[in-house]
Amino acid sequence: MGASLVAAAATVALGPVSAHAQEAHQVRYTLASAGAYEFDIFYLTSQPPSMEAFNADAYTFAKREKVTVAPDAPWVFETTMADPQWAIMQVSSTTRGGQAAPNAHCDIAVDGQVVVQHDDPYNVRCQLGQW
Repeated sequence: MGASLVAAAATVALGPVSAHAQEAHQVRYTLASAGAYEFDIFYLTSQPPSMEAFNADAYTFAKREKVTVAPDAPWVFETTMADPQWAIMQVSSTTRGGQAAPNAHCDIAVDGQVVVQHDDPYNVRCQLGQW
């Protein structure tokens, strides 16, 4: 019984600290547009340990790709981050002359709540506090 009490006391003493350190938040990036358009998109896929680590090798933590978005088919990417303030998404339209503006919209949601959004005819950027 003594060992059980010691183990229980250790769990209680360390539980909140460990739980807080392990806490992860769901981060969801969304890109939508008024028509079917192609976009160049840069976004953070995982949280770097520091800005120095990000600057040393950004593509360990981020991705750049071309995506096609339509009104009924937004682009969505989900990841988890201990500190969602690292979330960033930069979007550029590849629209050529003679095409209507795509009217792009981006947003970032953390744990199901949209925390930042941006609308622009061509290029949008959604980011949180680390940037």
